[in-house]
Amino acid sequence: MSAMETPTPSTSASSTDPATPVSKLLSSSYRRPSSSRTIYSDRFIPSRSSSNFALFNLPNSNPGASSDDSHSAYTNLLKSALFGPECVGGGNGFQPLTPEKSSSGGRFGSRNSDGSNLLISPPNCNIFKYKTETRKSLHSLSPFGYDDPLPGVSHSPVKAPRKIPRSPYKVLDAPALQDDFYLNLVDWSSNNVLAVGLGTCVYLWHASSSKVVKLCDLGFDDSVCSVGWAQHGTNLAVGTSNGKVQLWDAARCKRVKTLEGHRLRVGSLAWSSSLLSSGSRDKTILQRDLRTPDDYVSKLTGHKSEVCGLKWSYDNRELASGGNDNKLFVWNQHSTQPVLKYCEHTAAVKAIAWSPHLHGLLASGGGTADRCIRFWNTTTNSHLSCMDTGSQVGNLVWSKNVNELVSTHGYSQNQIIVWRYPTMSKLATLTGHTYRVLYLAISPDGQTIVTGAGDETLRFWNVFPSPKSQTTESEIGASSLGRTQIR
Repeated sequence: MSAMETPTPSTSASSTDPATPVSKLLSSSYRRPSSSRTIYSDRFIPSRSSSNFALFNLPNSNPGASSDDSHSAYTNLLKSALFGPECVGGGNGFQPLTPEKSSSGGRFGSRNSDGSNLLISPPNCNIFKYKTETRKSLHSLSPFGYDDPLPGVSHSPVKAPRKIPRSPYKVLDAPALQDDFYLNLVDWSSNNVLAVGLGTCVYLWHASSSKVVKLCDLGFDDSVCSVGWAQHGTNLAVGTSNGKVQLWDAARCKRVKTLEGHRLRVGSLAWSSSLLSSGSRDKTILQRDLRTPDDYVSKLTGHKSEVCGLKWSYDNRELASGGNDNKLFVWNQHSTQPVLKYCEHTAAVKAIAWSPHLHGLLASGGGTADRCIRFWNTTTNSHLSCMDTGSQVGNLVWSKNVNELVSTHGYSQNQIIVWRYPTMSKLATLTGHTYRVLYLAISPDGQTIVTGAGDETLRFWNVFPSPKSQTTESEIGASSLGRTQIR
């Protein structure tokens, strides 16, 4: 044979002889096995050839037999979970197999006495799996482990929804609380004091002690149309039906000053640091800088009807206003004309709320003819989404603890709805008021809301979770249970 000639297949026969030292190094199974003997590797893998799989109540699939499709799909899924996906399918059912040695003649291989390879069994179909025990979520509804991926099956744990009490934990009688959609008669301070306008008077309810204090009485020829706390401190602004705004120091129960400028009632107020904005039935918004002696420093014009909603953004850079002209306007700190105009609502826009979680995200709600909550991005000047609530939207407030918001409603269901944003899925619908829910405020800890209605009651609801960093309970707790009067 020449040097360039390739060896024939017969020349390699001696190299595979189990008696040679080379084969002993390459294979641990160098002895010729008996053809009738079951061969095992040096690892212990249990043989299941004699297992009784009827105990699992998994009948073999027969394509000729008629069976329910859903039952067949479930059976195949269970087989796949127990024995592995390769054991599912085939018209004649399946037989779980004990792993055999591979055909390579190596450590897991075997040969017949004539040197030919044995028939290789299908891939391993383990029933038992050895793994460390892990703690699984109690909310998981899956019978299979998270480390057993199955195609088309989600193993995400099912999160239990937060339980929101469907009943108020406290009810206050509020005689003479007006049933007027365009007024804003309830506000909650950062010092945990609730201000309520009842007829000609303003009352303060201290949430931590349930103490009630009468702040002022405007007299028989005037009435309270709006109240608004400063962002910090004890200053309270009171808008009146005579077009004036009174500024009170609630800690001393003393009036600080009276601001004029409006010709008609002042139904909405909003604070931005030392700047106070007031909206009136005379269609204007007055910006008042309390550091100056002037009644106001600028007048904002643009609405064609009464201004009934006012809210400053959390960064105090943008002011949103809603009117009975169905318009929603956005102003900056120095503009006298709206910088953004939204005209999609078909009824009065009183409900306005800025998101504390995302800069420029604004929510607004329309009256009886509109019934919608709309979301806007004032940064990009875009309309994001719309949700038809089915009834008049009176108020909106955003939770500062979680990305959720509350809306209150009037005709025709008088309900309070807790929404998850941005999916706008309903977390809870709260009922109890017998008149439309016109007033809404949120506690300084962000957990409790108070609602007011023409049924002359104030109702307190625990709707939002506490902040993650908060370890103590709200000051407004079970000690306040019961029904009392605010005056």
